[in-house]
Amino acid sequence: MNKARPLALAVMAAVLASTTLSACAPLIVGGAVAGTLAASDRRTFGAQTEDKSIVMKAEVKLPNVVDKSSHVNVNSFNRRVLITGEVPDDETKAKVEREVRGIEGVSNVTNELEIGFTSSYTSRSNDALITSKVKLSLADAKDISANSFKVITEKGAVFLMGRVTQREGAQAADIARGVSGVSKVVKVFEYISEDESKQYQSAPASQG
Repeated sequence: MNKARPLALAVMAAVLASTTLSACAPLIVGGAVAGTLAASDRRTFGAQTEDKSIVMKAEVKLPNVVDKSSHVNVNSFNRRVLITGEVPDDETKAKVEREVRGIEGVSNVTNELEIGFTSSYTSRSNDALITSKVKLSLADAKDISANSFKVITEKGAVFLMGRVTQREGAQAADIARGVSGVSKVVKVFEYISEDESKQYQSAPASQG
């Protein structure tokens, strides 16, 4: 059996548990249906810490910008932020993006907020299942490391984050598209070279 599968199964359990606890709240900042593993992380320790700080700051700022008619998720990977969810209008969408861009440390923002009603509990539960299945499928792949990817799902749309090569990104996207229930795949990668990828395979994560 693939050694990565037990880890992926643990991810599935954690994701489903967190979704059950938080899905009733209409506004969820930093609570996207996402999966990632700390091992073999290609970010520096400093970047990992700053990503957590960015999400925490968004959790404080955004409730002052959006109301209960919004459902906003903020994920940060190597200081590059992805915003997903639903807001009632373009003005709110722009306000959310401005607030996130104003957070110290943010280097880039991808705003994928949709205009419309917030997703239902059933939809979010389904997204949690899709995220888990994508992570399991990535863990079964022989030529890529599932630990290099962060998976976020919103209404069946899968967003892939991570520091990966063009080859790894393309392969991961193809794998995600093959998972049942996935409506589309959006790549939000920071690309690195094949040589840099090989360095991560032979050296521990750097500090700073």
